[in-house]
Amino acid sequence: MTDCTGVILAGGRASRYGGLPKGLERVGSRRIIDRVAGTLRHVVDDLLLIANAPEADAWLPGVRRRPDVIADAGSLGGIHAALSHAQSGVLVVAWDMPFVPVELLRRLRAMAATFDAVVPESESKRGVEPLCAYYAAACLAPIEQRLQRGDRRVVSFFDDVRVARVPYEQVQRYGDPNIMFMNVNSPDELALANSYDADSQPADSDSRWAQA
Repeated sequence: MTDCTGVILAGGRASRYGGLPKGLERVGSRRIIDRVAGTLRHVVDDLLLIANAPEADAWLPGVRRRPDVIADAGSLGGIHAALSHAQSGVLVVAWDMPFVPVELLRRLRAMAATFDAVVPESESKRGVEPLCAYYAAACLAPIEQRLQRGDRRVVSFFDDVRVARVPYEQVQRYGDPNIMFMNVNSPDELALANSYDADSQPADSDSRWAQA
């Protein structure tokens, strides 16, 4: 396998969370950002946090924090920053996704040998999960070109690179996609995430969503 950096994308204005850093909230006994970092560590060679807030340097001690290269470019700008700073392929996970499983990330990295981007299919409006995906260094220039044209759609550059999609029926082998790809964007969604989490349930309850 080629080198791969695990990237935690701590972007967005968290408008539905009152502007608070949602990834620092706890699901069960752990902060969401710690859950994401812990999962990525099983799969990647290094970790990188993409965040603009200066205080983010203290969020994950020992993990590099770098800001966006292109300001106000949305999630696509976050992926651009990840590739710009990592200087390798990147396995990206948004910092508000507490239930992404290790085995799915391993699948994405394993498929990266012959593709520029690897994304799991989902029932989202895009049909894929671009913020739980692998991107090779070859994606950087196409992303820059799209941003220069003012196209901030996170999947805008997919037509310009070799993209592999993990079929939805295969994604389901790793768990319930509605839970795996859940974003904690509001207090109500945080409460829902805690209802799914093994740490907040009785000891004999289903533990399949506990993170390593």
